[in-house]
Amino acid sequence: QQSELNSFLWTIKRDPPSYFFGTIHVPYTRVWDFIPENSKKAFQQSHVVYFELDLTDPYTISALTSCQLLPQGENLQDVLPRDIYRRLKRHLEYVKFMMPFWMTPDQRGKGLYADYLFNAIAGNWERKRPVWVMLMVNSLTEVDIKSRGVPVLDLYLAQEAERLRKQTGAVEKVEEQCHPLNGLNFSQV
Repeated sequence: QQSELNSFLWTIKRDPPSYFFGTIHVPYTRVWDFIPENSKKAFQQSHVVYFELDLTDPYTISALTSCQLLPQGENLQDVLPRDIYRRLKRHLEYVKFMMPFWMTPDQRGKGLYADYLFNAIAGNWERKRPVWVMLMVNSLTEVDIKSRGVPVLDLYLAQEAERLRKQTGAVEKVEEQCHPLNGLNFSQV
């Protein structure tokens, strides 16, 4: 029952009330039917919505892309053990080969090509820091590829907030997410 689901919604008692909602970075279609009505109603009734990051801001996307890169002149091959680098390269070749088989007819109907999709996800992988490559590889599965083109829950809610002309903002800057991940050493990654 919708009414019995854990809502991940906290209420801050004030007038008017404020809400805190925990999201997950997955395509919204995977979780939307499991988000209880009280959470959806709180979102609809709100006038101001803050997100972790502003995923609708081109600067945010650009800064996220830049923060993932190794220092100038370094490549992943320089920082990974040779055997791991070779396994990674073979795996990415496999994913690139499989990508056309993993794509849905709907994705193809929208003009998505396997090579374009692969490059959008894994392009410039040899310049990325190991932690970001790990996150990228984790998203290169058949299930994840089939859901490409569907916004993650945070982005979907941000797009909805804009469509509904709600005031939006972000509680974090890219650097606040990027620096801790980039600070992990190789054994931690």
